Amino acid sequence: MTQDTTIRLLAQGLYDFPRVHKKLGILAPNPDVVAAVLAAKTGSRVQISGARAANLLGLTDQVPAQLVYLTDGPAHRIKMGAQTIQLKPARPSRFPGVGTPAGLALQAIRAVGPHANRDFVVRQLSRTLSARDRAQLAKLIKHAPGWSHEIIRRLKTSISSSTAINSASTMAKSRLAFAEVQIGN
Repeated sequence: MTQDTTIRLLAQGLYDFPRVHKKLGILAPNPDVVAAVLAAKTGSRVQISGARAANLLGLTDQVPAQLVYLTDGPAHRIKMGAQTIQLKPARPSRFPGVGTPAGLALQAIRAVGPHANRDFVVRQLSRTLSARDRAQLAKLIKHAPGWSHEIIRRLKTSISSSTAINSASTMAKSRLAFAEVQIGN
């Protein structure tokens, strides 16, 4: 069954139905979904790493060479073609707001560090996060490093110039969303 591309083996016990593009051919699986499935198999949570979160939210142009996810479960590494997906164990304190745009923003803020241009961080996250997401991020302030509290407070009080989310942030959010995952026994 795995020979005719009806179903593809990604790793031991992990399969997918490959998507086919008419010009590009068989597409790689969504790494976020693969990470979510790996975590679900062990009953653990998964959060995108800070470097990738910063890139997804437009805080940096640097694209991480490896797809790293933080987990409260066991370490795991899967190689799919040229991509490597790594689940790295982390402390429970690294999981506030897991799977939400606010949790992703908190990871990104941690990744850019205390020496980042705070005005740029506030401006970029104000464009990317909805007012609801910024309010949720404000609730997570107790889990944030002390130096980031000013950024989070400014985000909470920032008034978006329009309520519509621009196409760039819509695209970023679609990449951030974790798919509903069902695992067969």
